[in-house]
Amino acid sequence: MNNRNRLKKKITVMLTACIGISLLTGCGSEYGKVYEQAGKDLEQGSYAYALDGYKTCVENGVKLSRSYRGAGLASLRMGDYEQAIENFSSALNCEKVGAALEKDILSYRATAYLKSRQYDNAMADCQTLSEECSMDGDTYFLSGKVALAMDSYEEAEENFKQAYGEESTYDMAIRIYQAYLEKDMEADGTRYLEAALQTKAKTAQDYCDRGRVYYYMEDYDNAGKELIEATRKDSTEALLLLGMVYMAQKDISNSRAMYQQYISEAEDTSKGYNGLALCDIAEKNYDSALENIASGMPSATTEEMQSLLFNEIVVYERKLDFATAQQKAQEYLEMFPDDKAALKEFDFLKTRTGNS
Repeated sequence: MNNRNRLKKKITVMLTACIGISLLTGCGSEYGKVYEQAGKDLEQGSYAYALDGYKTCVENGVKLSRSYRGAGLASLRMGDYEQAIENFSSALNCEKVGAALEKDILSYRATAYLKSRQYDNAMADCQTLSEECSMDGDTYFLSGKVALAMDSYEEAEENFKQAYGEESTYDMAIRIYQAYLEKDMEADGTRYLEAALQTKAKTAQDYCDRGRVYYYMEDYDNAGKELIEATRKDSTEALLLLGMVYMAQKDISNSRAMYQQYISEAEDTSKGYNGLALCDIAEKNYDSALENIASGMPSATTEEMQSLLFNEIVVYERKLDFATAQQKAQEYLEMFPDDKAALKEFDFLKTRTGNS
């Protein structure tokens, strides 16, 4: 082969390679945008859209471990725990899963196991975290919650102490309190709330968190003082909490005013409309409650949607429209099958309609 032919062949090979790289880059760019959009959907609470996006990425081999993780998170948020576990397991089985990502995925899989009451599997993941990963406040808290679910109270207490030691914040104190509250062990959790209140408030968020702590302790006067201070520092979150405090004090007028102010100032209005619906229910203005629930739906995340839909069931029950209430409860339980309060409500409604 002469030099001219060799050069021609070399150029042909190079052009073919370049074309191939260009095509791959274009494909990668297309699905890269799908991956980025799925992340935005997940962050915004649009879990069904996020799940579809991550599935597309998985099918096309885009960032496999992270796409499986994203699909798992979307499924977890939607209450499909078995699918979440499957996705998290697939993520862990991918090649080149770094230590930080492995810790993250193990934590979420343990959470999915916990929510699906597979406590032994959840504990196994927690033990793997303890043995192979650096523990932090979140992982200690998760281990404590799993131990509490298994009635291993001493182990739970030790993990919660470690969690609060690693992260001595109002938020961690509230999380531990709520974990104990779910097991009807409120006194054990109240100690952490009291400990958190020893910290002096400096920022608007501090005052807001202190108000939340006092609210959980049912000290509504002090809760109000802290939250009013937070609103003076332009905390919109404090408006929501003040609405809850006034509601607990049966001051519906001020409660409604706080929720209305929140709606006028906040970007996410669904919580405000949900609060207004609660005010309507308290005043037996059920048609207005349904209107406010409907107004809150478009901007609601899955968690906020859950609260709105549950209150919708309550409204129809209070209207004595038991058939509609039962239908709404059945639809709700298809979306949130682990809600014990909804299951109890559904059983009650069946006694009113005679439908099984």
